[in-house]
Amino acid sequence: MRISTNTIYQSGISKISALQSEQTKLQQQISTGKRITSPSDDPVASARALELTHAQSMNAKFADTRQTAQIKLNSLESNLTGVTNLLVSTQSTLVSAGNGSYSNLERGYIATELKGSLEALIGLANAQDASGNYLYAGFQASTKPFVATATGANYNGDSNQQLLQVDSQRQIEVSVSGDNVFKADSNDVFNTLSDLVTLLNTPITDAASQAAFSSGLASAMDKLQNSVDSVLNVRASIGAKLNEIDAMDISGADRDLQYSKTLSDLQDTDYASALSDLAKQQTIMEAAQKSFVTTSGLSLFQFI
Repeated sequence: MRISTNTIYQSGISKISALQSEQTKLQQQISTGKRITSPSDDPVASARALELTHAQSMNAKFADTRQTAQIKLNSLESNLTGVTNLLVSTQSTLVSAGNGSYSNLERGYIATELKGSLEALIGLANAQDASGNYLYAGFQASTKPFVATATGANYNGDSNQQLLQVDSQRQIEVSVSGDNVFKADSNDVFNTLSDLVTLLNTPITDAASQAAFSSGLASAMDKLQNSVDSVLNVRASIGAKLNEIDAMDISGADRDLQYSKTLSDLQDTDYASALSDLAKQQTIMEAAQKSFVTTSGLSLFQFI
């Protein structure tokens, strides 16, 4: 079979071009640290890497959402700690108010103190977060939830709770409506404190008024304890959610490490292998170039 000179040249150039292309690819992998520089390098691995990248991105977004949830829940917990302390202090004050040796004037002093506690409690109930949203207004975040009245305070918010998607299969409530904290089970703590102020300002003049005072004080203390229990139940729920978020953060961090490792296995260059292949390709290139020079220089005239 006759082989033309043009065929010899084309075959040699094609081989050298292929070797140069392979060398360029290996050099690019070494310089970038990435084994896959385009989807055509490894379509299956590229598709898998795309899926993992999306999953890792979603995992990061859930982590950011959990951080937001923690901030909101910690704000609630901090505020409710203040509410608890105020109510417990009020309970202690009421114990002394039942002292039979106190005069009407002394009970009036306690009434003044409780009126200040009522105002402070309304202030806590109208607390706002760092964004200026009211903590206990439900979805009415821009509306002051409690407005003082002659008998306590009226609620202007709603009963809705804000939910945040903190994981692919989990939503967590990060808000508490005011009626579930301060008016739970029809037990209105503002009304209780207002009634106590009125009771303590009512003079005791005889046995009947003394009996009415003792009965009213005992009833108010029971209601106040129920209010403390309601606040503590809300705080316990918040604590459980914060613990759950901590656990999800640990799981999310583990997933992120696994995603990173798998992506590295799919995409990153194996430097030892790449450098070895590059050295091999360079050796083959030198041999191919020498062979091409030798072959292209052949002529029948050399054998005459």
